[in-house]
Amino acid sequence: MSIGTGLLPVNKGKMYHATKDNLFLIPTAEIPLTNIYRDENIKENDLTIKMTAYTPCFRREAGSYGKDVRGLNRVHQFDKVELVQLVHPDTSYEALEGMVLHVEKLLQSLELPYRILRLCGGDMGFAAALTYDFEVYSTAQQKWLEVSSVSNFESFQTNRMKIRFKNIESKSQLVHSLNGSSLALPRIVAALLENNQTEEGIQIPGVLQKYFGKKMIS
Repeated sequence: MSIGTGLLPVNKGKMYHATKDNLFLIPTAEIPLTNIYRDENIKENDLTIKMTAYTPCFRREAGSYGKDVRGLNRVHQFDKVELVQLVHPDTSYEALEGMVLHVEKLLQSLELPYRILRLCGGDMGFAAALTYDFEVYSTAQQKWLEVSSVSNFESFQTNRMKIRFKNIESKSQLVHSLNGSSLALPRIVAALLENNQTEEGIQIPGVLQKYFGKKMIS
């Protein structure tokens, strides 16, 4: 499954391996979601396919040391909402822009200082054709921290997993796959705590107050 999405073998050192069963714990729900359609020939009228999952994710974070990776910055297990789309090749970059707007709206609703980076080729994963990173500002560390990433993989993943559709001429063609994280929760929690401190306590953003039950952590 991980080979199909391109996470293995390059990220093997960052994944937890259950040696007795020879299975890996998922570092992201991108893997099981995309593999739902492995070896499928999808009807063109069924595109776009949108999927989402809320799962724990497990990462070894091998080689990370120092005070800047302690606490909520880098954790071995965290919860994340993942977004995956399987789309017609003609509309994949339109779908990517839609995913960017979705994540940006989430950050705006949380009233967090953020920026969006369009990554250069050297900073992208080898499977991606285009990637945008979202970063929020850490007041405590005085640096920007990545909280989400959205990518268009074009046909890289779907070629490996043989995910196709039949076009108007009844010829099989590879779909394009995209995925993104709807915010990694630990760093968002840290950003909310760091960026909303007042003399009276920590101000809860308006969009969260109905879930938290109050406006302030005193």
